[in-house]
Amino acid sequence: MLTVSQLNVGYGQSRVVQDVSFQLGQDEILAIMGRNGMGKTTLLKSLIGILPVRSGSIKLSDQEISGLASYERVRSGIAYVPQGRMIFPTLTVHENMISGARGDVEKSTFDEIYALFPVLHEMRKRKGGNLSGGQQQQLAIARALITNPKVLILDEPTEGIQPSIIKDIARALREIRRLRKISIVVTEQVVSFMMDVCDRVLVLDRGQFVHEAGRDSLDADTIKRLLAV
Repeated sequence: MLTVSQLNVGYGQSRVVQDVSFQLGQDEILAIMGRNGMGKTTLLKSLIGILPVRSGSIKLSDQEISGLASYERVRSGIAYVPQGRMIFPTLTVHENMISGARGDVEKSTFDEIYALFPVLHEMRKRKGGNLSGGQQQQLAIARALITNPKVLILDEPTEGIQPSIIKDIARALREIRRLRKISIVVTEQVVSFMMDVCDRVLVLDRGQFVHEAGRDSLDADTIKRLLAV
C-alpha cells in the first residue's frame, strides 16, 4: 500500500532521515519506534508532505506522491493525526470532525466513527477545547477518518494520555483496520501499546532503521533495550 525507498529528509544542512526504506502492506499496522529526536516525526511529516524530501521515493499503491502537496496526498488517500492532536478548541466536536471533509459526509460514516468512539457522540455539541486529552486524541483520529483514507498515519497517539484511554485507542485502531481495511503507520514509545496493536515494528535510531520484527518474533525486552540506548 505504501512503499518508501531511499528517503532523505532534513532541516538546513542537517540530514535527519537517512536513506530510509520500508513497505507497508494492505491492512497492516506498522509501528515505528524510537527515542525522542531520532527522526520519527520528521519521517511522518515527509510522508504527508509537510516537509519536502531531499531525495528518494514515496509511493501510495503505484502512485508516486513525493512531489505532491499535502492536500493532494490527502486526496490520494493519506490521513495524518499529528503529535499533540491539534484539534480546533473553539469548534464543536462535530465541527472538528467535518473540518477536513470534502463535500457532504455520509451518515454511515458518522455512525461508524461514533460506534468506534461513543464519547464523541455524547459530546458532539461540546467545544473541542473542553475535552480531556484522551478524548481530543479520539477526536483527532475521527477527523482523519472522515476523509476515508487508504493509509492512516499517527504520530505518538498515546502521548500524555492515561492508561485506560491508551487501551481504548489500541482497540479502536484494530477495529478501524478491520472495518475499513486500511493500513496504519503509528510512531510510538510505549512498548505495551506497540505490542498490543502492531503487526510489525521498526526501530529508528539517528535517522536509520536498526531493528525490524514481525508480531511472531516481537520481543519487548529487545525493543526496550534499543529505546534505552
